Amino acid sequence: MAALVKGVGCAVRPLLPVVQAWDVDARRWVRALRRSPVRVVLPGGQVVERKPGRGQQPRKAAPEASPQERQQQPLQVPSHPTPGSWEESGLRYDKAFPGDKRLSYSSVMTIVKSRPFREKKGKILLEGRRLIADALKAGAVPKTFFFSRLEYIKELPVDKLKSVSLIKVKFEDIKDWSDLVTPQGIMGIFAKPDYVKMTYPETQLHHSLPLLLICDNLRDPGNLGTILRSAAGAGCSKVLLTKGCVDVWEPKVLRAGMGAHFQVPIINNLEWEAIPNYLPTDTRVFVADNCGLYAQAQLSNKASNHGWVCDRRFLKFHKYEEEEEDDLETGAKKDWIPDLEVQSYDLDWTEAPAAVVIGGETHGVSLESLELAESTGGKRLLIPVVPGMDSLNSAMAASILLFEGKRQLRVREEHLSRGRSSH
Repeated sequence: MAALVKGVGCAVRPLLPVVQAWDVDARRWVRALRRSPVRVVLPGGQVVERKPGRGQQPRKAAPEASPQERQQQPLQVPSHPTPGSWEESGLRYDKAFPGDKRLSYSSVMTIVKSRPFREKKGKILLEGRRLIADALKAGAVPKTFFFSRLEYIKELPVDKLKSVSLIKVKFEDIKDWSDLVTPQGIMGIFAKPDYVKMTYPETQLHHSLPLLLICDNLRDPGNLGTILRSAAGAGCSKVLLTKGCVDVWEPKVLRAGMGAHFQVPIINNLEWEAIPNYLPTDTRVFVADNCGLYAQAQLSNKASNHGWVCDRRFLKFHKYEEEEEDDLETGAKKDWIPDLEVQSYDLDWTEAPAAVVIGGETHGVSLESLELAESTGGKRLLIPVVPGMDSLNSAMAASILLFEGKRQLRVREEHLSRGRSSH
């Protein structure tokens, strides 16, 4: 009986399909022989043109583009690129492996978080395809790109990438470096841009106005980025940042700016003594008033001492504590505090090249800004608010003043145009 069962088992076993390894390989080779490649690359690198078979028409090669046309063409990355296709474009990329020193967390994050390192090494980090594309278009010099998918760089111009180190990394690496909830999958390390060497958009230059912005001790990254975006939108010819402002190349400022860094010239880390060197001739400096109802009362001439109450905040930043105590007792106003006239923001103040000073929300504008405004014949610009409300957000105040200046300049230009047409 056991022998019978054993025999039955032997009879059943051959009924199962058995596929040998040599059979699978043979089928693969058969499929390969049915294909008709256009070119054959030999192991030595030689390319052999393959003749078409019977009934097949020879394929015509596409005309080769000129060097000028090739530079203007965007990088065409196939869905599954091979090293050969990149070599034909003159580009190569490296795939990072675990333990690669170029991917060390400390080196990349140091550029992101350390302002002294950025200033010492002269490098900044940009994240996102749009921001990187704007930087390349403006002439910023790229050093290294980290990307998780090749599609993220297919729209970047080839001529801008030939000297760049391209490194393909895992998306998890970019998530570790980025502080965004949803990273965009591409980061670029650039040389710190120099506004003198940048190429700003022709449209921006065409709409540039005799209107400048001076940022005074702005320390909030989101506010500064929003202010830069408003300055670019209003058509400011230049933006100056004094020492004490947050780094203009800090990642949060870059994100809030939405590309404004590459739309308008930005000069940062300036001493107040150097500010006049960057102003056009006959520029008048106006200070965005941060005193709320105190300045409004001064404007209506109902209280002469309100200006002094507002100016008290300047004392603790200029080592006048002892003088402050004396003045609080006497109620006198010291001569070193500039006595600037307050003017409503919607009255004409753009008859000459104008520069607007925007101060931080915590400390307001500095004493040096008031002195510069006084020396140039400027005034305080007041934005009236509802009684009981404090001053506006710095970014909001800057936007209101800059676009009001733009409106005044446009109205003046329309009046001049009508006068010329009437004659």
